[in-house]
Amino acid sequence: MPETILKTVNINKYFYDPVKFQVLTDINMQIDKGEFVSVVGKSGCGKSTLLYILSTMDTDYEGELFIHNSSLTNKTDKHLAVIRNEHIGFVFQFHYLLAEYNVLRNVMLPGIKRGKYSIHEIEYRAMEHLKNLDMQDQALKLPNQLSGGQKQRVAIARALINDPLIIMGDEPTGNLDKKNSDMVFEIFNNLVRERNQALLIVTHDPEFANKTHRIIEMADGRILT
Repeated sequence: MPETILKTVNINKYFYDPVKFQVLTDINMQIDKGEFVSVVGKSGCGKSTLLYILSTMDTDYEGELFIHNSSLTNKTDKHLAVIRNEHIGFVFQFHYLLAEYNVLRNVMLPGIKRGKYSIHEIEYRAMEHLKNLDMQDQALKLPNQLSGGQKQRVAIARALINDPLIIMGDEPTGNLDKKNSDMVFEIFNNLVRERNQALLIVTHDPEFANKTHRIIEMADGRILT
């Protein structure tokens, strides 16, 4: 039996400005360990809204969200912050690296926040991830000294530092040229093959989506496929 990492049951979401408007309708989905899933659809279809709910950053919804068979609905902000840091890795269109810290420190930060390992162990783990992404030579550079593709590799290393159950991406290749987009896809694909990592990626890139295991297509706040 596949190991379920993420599951939703009848998720509905409303906006109230200026009037009540339904943006997500009866979202039922499941992501298993080792699955590489993309979410596609036109702008405004609800992809990013759904991702904010799945990542526990938006808690104002109806229905139920499970990560690793544990319900996260109606949990406290403090509890959800721990879940995000320990179990979810994030890769966005813009890398959100902290300009004042070098590459190595940026990768270490979620591990430091979690506090599971010593600083020495976190540094070792961060360097191992950078090596795997061929970024070890850039470890002491600041983010503004890197190319766009390099910054995104650092963001991926940072997403991996706490061994997340799932990595979620919001247009992670949207700011990259084709060469770097292909590189990011290969990194994700290797994570699935080598680590049995679960990945859920929102993308506008049909070429990227068509290479993933499964495509979830959305329109008007609903899942079509």
